[in-house]
Amino acid sequence: MVPPDAKGPAFERPTLVREGVYLHLREAILGGEFLPGERLGEVELGARLGVSRTPIREALMRLTQDGLIDTEANKGVRVRRLDVREVGETYVVREELDGLAASLAAQHHTPADAQALRAALSQLDQAADQAAPGDYRQQTLLDLAFHRTIVEAAHNAVLRSLTRDLEVRVSLIKHQTRSYNAYLHTHDQHAAILDAVLSRDVPSAREAARQHVRTFAALVMGDLQRPLKSPGGSP
Repeated sequence: MVPPDAKGPAFERPTLVREGVYLHLREAILGGEFLPGERLGEVELGARLGVSRTPIREALMRLTQDGLIDTEANKGVRVRRLDVREVGETYVVREELDGLAASLAAQHHTPADAQALRAALSQLDQAADQAAPGDYRQQTLLDLAFHRTIVEAAHNAVLRSLTRDLEVRVSLIKHQTRSYNAYLHTHDQHAAILDAVLSRDVPSAREAARQHVRTFAALVMGDLQRPLKSPGGSP
């Protein structure tokens, strides 16, 4: 037990501004408002959010720890851009985890999970049908939400934690390529995963999920071989 008069580092209660700035910037990056490779200046962000540089600086430090931004000497802070090797490694792991999530969801999903899965896929399909050409951000968020719902239906806390970390990388990759969420077979592959899960067909659920990841891993790797685009869309 720590003596009541023991001295140590003073506890500093977090402020709402500091936490709010961090959460806002994190959501903006994961939502594609700031794209991989885009510079994040403290002064510009402070003016945009109407706060001093101190909470901006602290938020950027936390985002660096989250793996969302990179800081380089004399180059400033930029949203992280993954190289081909990192992307390949990410999809190797995602194939295994998504396959596991689908197989566990097929075994353990509840009626409430089934309803949530159908709703998540319906929202994604509606967004895809209504999206304007080049409008990928909403589809990306709903695509991630659908896969997150499968993980929730697996009812495995360790898997949930692992996939939460992996989703950060996947979000960056999706915003980095920006071109494959409207792939023609997306709906069919998602529907195959959902049908297998709801039918409690464990082998089919696992394989449908893994095949879906393999399909998009190949598309992403192909995108990364094309000339690099700036955040504004120009080569």
